[in-house]
Amino acid sequence: MSQFFCTSLWFAGNAVIDDLVRHFDTDFNILGYLLSFVQFGFIIGTLTFALLTLADRFSPSRIFMICAFLGALCNLSLLIPNITIFNLLTARFGTGFFLAGIYPVGMKIASDYYKDGLGKALGFLVGALVLGTAFPHFINQFYQNQDFKAVIIATSILALVGGISIQVFVPDGPYRKAVPKLQLGVITQLFDILSFRKASFGYFGHMWELYTFWMFIPIMLKTYNSIHHVKIPISLWSFIIIGTGAISCIFGGLISLKIGSKKVAYQSLLISGIFCLASPFLFFLSKDIFLGALCIWAMFVISDSPQFSTMVAVAAPPELRGTGLTITNCIGFAITIASIQLLSFLADHTDNSIWLYPILGLGPAFGLYALRK
Repeated sequence: MSQFFCTSLWFAGNAVIDDLVRHFDTDFNILGYLLSFVQFGFIIGTLTFALLTLADRFSPSRIFMICAFLGALCNLSLLIPNITIFNLLTARFGTGFFLAGIYPVGMKIASDYYKDGLGKALGFLVGALVLGTAFPHFINQFYQNQDFKAVIIATSILALVGGISIQVFVPDGPYRKAVPKLQLGVITQLFDILSFRKASFGYFGHMWELYTFWMFIPIMLKTYNSIHHVKIPISLWSFIIIGTGAISCIFGGLISLKIGSKKVAYQSLLISGIFCLASPFLFFLSKDIFLGALCIWAMFVISDSPQFSTMVAVAAPPELRGTGLTITNCIGFAITIASIQLLSFLADHTDNSIWLYPILGLGPAFGLYALRK
């Protein structure tokens, strides 16, 4: 629940993008920059956490709470009157920075509680992340004709509640092994481990696709509306499509108990890669089949994520699991910036955006190769 509440900060700005930027006259795609600055903040945050091994040296529950509070404050700063583009992007950067103390640290807390069955536990945890990511679109569906501030205030309150809850109800786990002092050079030590490196490379391929797909879902829906002259509710269906990933994360976690995390990750990555290649043809399907196809794609695009994290956590030494999860998140989210900016650039320079999305298939192809090798 804390993970769900706190990660609602992630797409809060994107859900109300039209209201936030209606007074700005820009000659660039501000939507791409808005999400990229969250990702950039997350990268700097995870790099800081990893280099200083914070999640392994200090109480992860306390770190989670502090970052939830500071992330909520950054999110609330979007309500500053007459906010400038610089302040807008800085606020989203700060939100991303403190999300580094929520998402990977939450997985670290879970790994401290589950010696066995970690794939199932992280399936539920990443499922909560998916719902949190989608939730601002759900709120915006009911307030889009009123005041966009409701989305910002609601997500900030949720983050505050999530931070307090983790500190009060979730103490440090019984399998936690603390690192007594700062250890520089631990990152290269982790990537020297073959199983850690392979799992990380698979995760990097997965990340090339994931957040760019999530960001472009409203754009896909708008494109379909324009082509077929229909009115699919953008915010509602963005929530539904992204939110279906929570179901697949949970089921993937349960299945991993029987067939293993690697097989779940491999099959999910393969199917989502096929959807990337077939994506232009989805726009010529009937409305119901188009929406159904996006929901299925959204399920497979995320169901491998908790299993990759499980493989990373298992491969890392117990006392360095927090750092291992954090550094893979750091590199993975750096890759999302390249993917987001590439598609945003191409979207600005093409007349037919339906042919953009096969580029996302490069990530699954790389990840599949890393896992097979």
